[in-house]
Amino acid sequence: MSWLALFLCVVIVYGIIPTVVIRKTGVGIYQKGNVAKAVALTFDDGPDPYYTPQLLDLLKKHEIKATFFLVGAKAEKYPQLVRRINEEGHDIGLHNYRHTSNWFLFPPFLQRGLQKSADVIEQITGKRPIYYRPPWGHFNLCTWTVQKKYVTVMWTAILGDWRERLGVATLVRRLKKSLKDGAIIVLHDSGETLGADKKAPEHMIQALQQLFEDEAAKNVQWMTISEMMAAQTKKQTQAI
Repeated sequence: MSWLALFLCVVIVYGIIPTVVIRKTGVGIYQKGNVAKAVALTFDDGPDPYYTPQLLDLLKKHEIKATFFLVGAKAEKYPQLVRRINEEGHDIGLHNYRHTSNWFLFPPFLQRGLQKSADVIEQITGKRPIYYRPPWGHFNLCTWTVQKKYVTVMWTAILGDWRERLGVATLVRRLKKSLKDGAIIVLHDSGETLGADKKAPEHMIQALQQLFEDEAAKNVQWMTISEMMAAQTKKQTQAI
């Protein structure tokens, strides 16, 4: 067996198969709320010095709270943005210290990256993050043992907004179709990640502006992940 074939086998067994199983079964992850009309907007890969302030301005204008999964190295570089996200009432979660797939990370490196990221964010905000979303939604055989300190948050809709060619109109249509009870929607406020288009967040922000002004969004309860989980717990308690 060649080295390339061996490498591919390891990636498949260590990363791809666990990712498929976890996503299909939902074991150990939070990927959908259970509250009528509730939708959680979540943003990955930031903070970005150019796009994140624009996004925060838009959310503030429409009085909408969201959840940001931050890259630790970027949080360390732009602490003022992390501070603003927290002060304006948004949730902050971890997206690891670097935007690296768990398919290529062994447990000690994943643990170290999460801890370093959590330390950085706690130093800036005074709060230790409890939410985690793996880059690209990739898991591995050992992920569950490492991330058990956190609530792993996935999604109901990932819309391809990292591609500039998608365009504003198509993204608006996809956003509207995603507005379902308990939806968790993934968007990206940085275009610096591998595979992303640098100016794609500009289209994302324009699409959100149109969405917030559309009738389809008028009756939505926009929630952070914390608010969605709390509302779900309250609903379950009342049902007992």
